[in-house]
Amino acid sequence: MVRLLMVDDQLMLAEALSARLAEVPDLWVVGHCPTSDPQLFDVVKRSRPDVITLDVEAAGTGTGRLVCRLREIRPTAGIVVLTGVRDARRAVEAARAGAAAWVRKESSVEDLTEVLHGVCRGHSWYPPELLGAVLRELREDTVRAEQRNGPLDVLSDRERDVLSGMVAGKRGAQIAEELLISTETVRTHTRSILAKLRVHSQLEAVSVARAAGLDANEGAEADGNTER
Repeated sequence: MVRLLMVDDQLMLAEALSARLAEVPDLWVVGHCPTSDPQLFDVVKRSRPDVITLDVEAAGTGTGRLVCRLREIRPTAGIVVLTGVRDARRAVEAARAGAAAWVRKESSVEDLTEVLHGVCRGHSWYPPELLGAVLRELREDTVRAEQRNGPLDVLSDRERDVLSGMVAGKRGAQIAEELLISTETVRTHTRSILAKLRVHSQLEAVSVARAAGLDANEGAEADGNTER
């Protein structure tokens, strides 16, 4: 039995679709809620879904952050973007953050069901008109990663995001809010940053970052472009 959670701001559509999907014998719709629900992440923890369908229309430039946060909370769940958005850039952001599939809302229930089952088997699916851009950008990511040799290249992409917030003078709570992570996760990343850069304080870490040319805005720009 596949446990499915639907995250969509169009609640009437989500309810209608969940009623249709409830007729699939091996599919159990454990709930649906809007992306704007302040209890969204608690709902994910409680419902323990195997697959999450996610409409990213309301997420805007935070598409990658939202997908990444859902994966942090429920690592075993496959993320299927189910949306009317046709933006290749957003599809790339979702793929970088770990979304397994991108399905248009006008797709049939049968096609969606096939994708949901495929994702549970470890498959991925992006529509042909978006797949080229996704593969091209992911290949370029690999090339850029292989060419890294600067002092900050020991950091993960999320650690660079946190460090960029520190360079901008932001406090841990603000960094956590912007990256959609907990303050404890920010503290964990901060400790890792200090250890990897071999410094003893955030001030020293910021000095190293500035010397390496890290822009205070880089983290904000990278949220949708480099998360994994």
